[in-house]
Amino acid sequence: MVKPVRKAVLPVAGMGTRFLPATKAVPKEMLPVVDKPVVQYAVEEAMKAGIEQFIFVTGRGKHIIEDHFDHAYELEALLRERGKTEALNGLLEDLPVTGSVSFTRQQRPLGLGHAVWSARHLVGDEPFAVLLPDDLMIGEPSCMAQMIEAYHRVGGGVIVAAEEKPLEDVSRYGVITPGVVRGDAIEVKSVIEKPKPEAAPSRLCVIGRYILQPEIFAELDKHETGAGGEIQLTDAMARLIGRMPFHGVKTNCARFDCGDKVGFLQANVAVGLTRPDIAPSLRKIIDQFTRS
Repeated sequence: MVKPVRKAVLPVAGMGTRFLPATKAVPKEMLPVVDKPVVQYAVEEAMKAGIEQFIFVTGRGKHIIEDHFDHAYELEALLRERGKTEALNGLLEDLPVTGSVSFTRQQRPLGLGHAVWSARHLVGDEPFAVLLPDDLMIGEPSCMAQMIEAYHRVGGGVIVAAEEKPLEDVSRYGVITPGVVRGDAIEVKSVIEKPKPEAAPSRLCVIGRYILQPEIFAELDKHETGAGGEIQLTDAMARLIGRMPFHGVKTNCARFDCGDKVGFLQANVAVGLTRPDIAPSLRKIIDQFTRS
């Protein structure tokens, strides 16, 4: 029987250097897309997929994230006093329940694999999800919900979200060699981290959503470095091929790279256009710019 996925790891230790000076004092994960920080979208996506526990892998100066997922009693009292019920409900409705959020530190920036390894004691001996908040996924059902459905359908193992990329962009991603296709689930025969375009086995790239088994920690515990001199999660996953099912899932969600300035701006526009309260005004502004 396939074990359920109850826990999610969110690596949020990055320095956010591409967004300086904004990220000098504010974690990049707290930059807002419209009116919610990027990291909150990832948590909400996981919650919709049935995830019950959230493990944040943080670094220095990231205490604001911890504060965000806690009660702000003074603010809540002020909103009640002023009768701002809608704002108060919006503040409280997506707050994780008490005891469901944990924090640990990645004390050295040694790569995504190292960040995931840092959460090993909190994850324990069970399958878990990994969500990279920089990848904002918009759609219904959520990206993680689609992955968990596929995870149960194909018999567990490792599941990654996959997306077709232009050949010139594959050197930025882990790239899979595809095998048998079962609906939206594609067998992964091999995976290579950041290959040169001429060496890429396909244009199908791994993006920031994973379902992993606890066996990954034994591979990460070797602390073997790969591309960029970092401990790569992709390399550890590749060593599990043949030992358990491994599939990529092409979701129907739109992906926005909020770790990139243009991608972040694109996310704000796209999400804003889905909001009935601001979409009409936003469209007028966009029309003004496109006409000029």
